[in-house]
Amino acid sequence: MLLHEFRPGRLLAGLTALGLAAVYAGDAAGAWTTPWYAVIPLLCGGLGLAGLATWVAYRIRRRSARSLSSDSTDAPASTSGSQAIK
Repeated sequence: MLLHEFRPGRLLAGLTALGLAAVYAGDAAGAWTTPWYAVIPLLCGGLGLAGLATWVAYRIRRRSARSLSSDSTDAPASTSGSQAIK
């Protein structure tokens, strides 16, 4: 049993942040030189992929919830004309 549902968008956003932190840490340690403008495509690409993954996961959850639903929205709530709960 899972404690919470899987969120792939949050995973990709976190991996993007960790990747950018590694790039800056390597630059600060002197292992390599990173130009300041190289981070912008990494950040935009990573967050764009995270947004796309979130949208796809939302569509999948919505479609599976709709197919599992047994409630018929086409049928009226009551055929006697009264909406009172008996």
